Amino acid sequence: MRWITLFLSIILVIPGFSIPNRGQAQEISVPEVSARAAAVIDVPSGRILYQKEADKRMRIASLTKVMTAIVAIEEGDLDQKVKVGPGAVGVEGSSIYLKQGERISLEHLLYGLMLRSGNDAAVAIAEHIGGSLEGFVYMMNEKARYLGLQGTHFENPHGLDAPHHYSTASDMARLTAYALKNPKFRQIVSTPVKTVPWPGEDWHRKWYNKNKMLRLYPGADGVKTGYTKRSKRTLISSATRDGRQLATVTLNAPDDWDDSMHLLEYGFQRFQALEVIRKGETMADVPADGPRRKEEWRVVASSGFSYPLTDQEQDRIKVVPVITYPLSRVDREGMRVGTARVYLDEEPIGSVPLVTKTTQAEDTVFTDWWSVLARVLGRGG
Repeated sequence: MRWITLFLSIILVIPGFSIPNRGQAQEISVPEVSARAAAVIDVPSGRILYQKEADKRMRIASLTKVMTAIVAIEEGDLDQKVKVGPGAVGVEGSSIYLKQGERISLEHLLYGLMLRSGNDAAVAIAEHIGGSLEGFVYMMNEKARYLGLQGTHFENPHGLDAPHHYSTASDMARLTAYALKNPKFRQIVSTPVKTVPWPGEDWHRKWYNKNKMLRLYPGADGVKTGYTKRSKRTLISSATRDGRQLATVTLNAPDDWDDSMHLLEYGFQRFQALEVIRKGETMADVPADGPRRKEEWRVVASSGFSYPLTDQEQDRIKVVPVITYPLSRVDREGMRVGTARVYLDEEPIGSVPLVTKTTQAEDTVFTDWWSVLARVLGRGG
């Protein structure tokens, strides 16, 4: 069978195969929402499930603090004490009433930032992490560029109206999906109430989360409210159901709570998470001759891949395994030899690395020879 490996020596594209329908999504009408712009995203896959003016640049108010929080979590030491400077005291808008010179841990500042939307907390965090307000804003915009948020630009860490401070519903959805993959961020935004020490006072600070979705919607686990006179009501909501997490973004939405609940229901019911590729699933069998046994190099998926799909889309998924390493040279298990590319309507939606795995079976000729010998010896006995 050595001739088979010769044909596979450089690049092999195995014809795509369709994925059977393994789930059942429900039909549900597209919701009417009050928001001027909105988006729904599937957090694990990053697929946008719903859009309304989702690429329109708009004011986002305190939704800005999602970026402030994730940059601080990634770049800072959560246990480190932050000394509150004069720039963080008396910032207009919502506040956690920081006092100049007080020391508070970065982690507690983040709770004040995300639960109570403290603008003073935002400035204290920015000055601590970035060295200055301007330095931190530079870090925020660098992170936006890294994440490919092309419709986003920040001028401050809190979201108060500024001429060049804006984003889009789709950008904020992608930023939120990224942030929700961080365990500390998830923990903070899903916390209903947090009690922290308040040095110099006879009581502790007790912060209740402003996000009513945590109480209104089963499975809700985040994320952030926002409001200014010019942006109007903005909201990012997330919820988890049956292991699936979705997030919604609504901008300039008079009925933001209702909008978010309807959008979450639409996402959960209209789309079903389909396991397109299973970890360890065989993508190709490539035989190779062994000295006394027939060795078979099996090409398998090194990880799984799931994707949210409607009923109609499930029959339009195609997986194309592409072998880019000469299988004739494979000499060990676990070698990366290619990629399984996943397409929906000919559009790429994901990929999984392919690696080698060895399975061994006794050579047929060798087995037959021993069978004949055993029968002969048996007669002689």
